[in-house]
Amino acid sequence: MADNVQNQGVQTTGHVWDGDLQELNNPLPTWWTYSFYATIVFALVYWLIYPSWPMGSSFLKGFSGITYTNVQGEEEQWHWNTRAKLLKESQEALAMQQPYYDRLMQTPYQQISQDPELMSFVVSAGKVAFSDNCAGCHQAGGAGKVGFFPNLADDDWLYGGSFDAIQATITHGRRGYMPPYAEALSPVQVDELANYVLSLSGEPADGTKAANGKALFHSHAAACFYCHGENAKGRQDIGAANLTDKVWLWADVPGGQDGAAKLAAVKAVINGGLNKGVMPAWEGRLSPEQIKLLTVYVHELGGGK
Repeated sequence: MADNVQNQGVQTTGHVWDGDLQELNNPLPTWWTYSFYATIVFALVYWLIYPSWPMGSSFLKGFSGITYTNVQGEEEQWHWNTRAKLLKESQEALAMQQPYYDRLMQTPYQQISQDPELMSFVVSAGKVAFSDNCAGCHQAGGAGKVGFFPNLADDDWLYGGSFDAIQATITHGRRGYMPPYAEALSPVQVDELANYVLSLSGEPADGTKAANGKALFHSHAAACFYCHGENAKGRQDIGAANLTDKVWLWADVPGGQDGAAKLAAVKAVINGGLNKGVMPAWEGRLSPEQIKLLTVYVHELGGGK
């Protein structure tokens, strides 16, 4: 066997076992060897172009740079990094969108929907802006969360669904409030009032208690009609909810498994009041163009009014 290997011209390492078992030394294919060398050259070039090795308290920043515009409106050169890359790409994307923003600002609200190209921009850019700034509370798609944030995808509006009302809400924010009645009303009165509130939207309720609750609702003892109106349909000027529909924001009536759970949800709101209906003002955080974009997007999201 050793003779056969030598006759074939195959190189060996010189190691032989049992007189004829040899260790061959087959070289790697040439293409593989050069590919390996190429990866070494690539790594060296990469280290020179991009940030790489640590050097004391700093690091090798590389020769590649990124130019972007800082908050002062001045061009700034910086070594390559993901933050500078994001800023540059964001500015480039904004420059591409600017003509559409200009058209948006020049077009009255009522005419925007008549421009298919502009509406296409509102839907695509508005979805991104909503996801970045609004979805954290109102959820993706604007579905909201009972007990915390309003649903923007229905046609119920606490402060009004007109373009002007939505813009005012986004620009200046809102702060809803309802006083707690745990100390002002007895447990019996709270129970009667809760039954009346449930009956307003067709939910199961005790008829006698609801009748007493109705009188209490319109009395000066509870004075619910001050905010929710004589007809209990709410007041958009102060964000008081319409109690006659089946839209529930603060009391999780839809989540109640039975009548007792639904009643308990309403009583909890009456007893504890509300001081969490706070939406921050976006003026100064968002540009006027972004606010108008979101105004149109939210208006279309909920059907508008």
